[in-house]
Amino acid sequence: MKITDTPSPNFGPRAEGKKIKYLILHYTGTPDVAKAKYYLQGQDPAHPVSAHYLVDEDGSVTRFVAEEMRAWHAGKSWWEGEEDINSCSIGIEIQNPGHDFGYRAFPDAQMNVVKTLCLEIIARHNILPQHVIAHSDIAPARKEDPGELFPWQALSEQGIGLWPKNGDGDGADDLAKILTAYGYDPRLDVKVRVTAFQRHYEPEVFLTPDRVGVSTANTVKLAQSLLKQKQARS
Repeated sequence: MKITDTPSPNFGPRAEGKKIKYLILHYTGTPDVAKAKYYLQGQDPAHPVSAHYLVDEDGSVTRFVAEEMRAWHAGKSWWEGEEDINSCSIGIEIQNPGHDFGYRAFPDAQMNVVKTLCLEIIARHNILPQHVIAHSDIAPARKEDPGELFPWQALSEQGIGLWPKNGDGDGADDLAKILTAYGYDPRLDVKVRVTAFQRHYEPEVFLTPDRVGVSTANTVKLAQSLLKQKQARS
């Protein structure tokens, strides 16, 4: 896998004592990759952002920030009580127009490279499956990426992230409590958290808009399965 280095000025040291724990996947939400690079290279002072990597739709990879440094990709976020996600994560931006510019499926050429890059990062930093998460998981009140079309299940089959197992729950527990135990910010409205959870783990509900953000027995079963897997690996 060829990686082109294009250093961004938007980075800094990780906070003292913070080690890489999470791998956060994003979509760029830009009409094209040139616009994504414009932002990630730090060319817009009004939007000081960066990420460690960008994967274009053709599978080409650009590195903007070295993994040992703190990139600016997570923004205001929260997971498992951690608020400085940037200091303990690696961020991968995946080129896609996103919900504002014609959201579409992610090409195989792109996802093959995403898979390889994720596996290498996970191996280097011993990242647990439950710690491979979406931008929308850590910032559900303001972010949707990488979205309900992102192939999380296929990645999980390659050892990247968790995916619910059938028959692993009974659907009888309090979903809000499960989501908190799994990592979601308990200070947020339950519907916001349920929507983020479904966007990642129950994407089929987005085909029926009135089901989005609604807790059903199936949603609870999926959450139970994930929490059980997380607890077994912690």
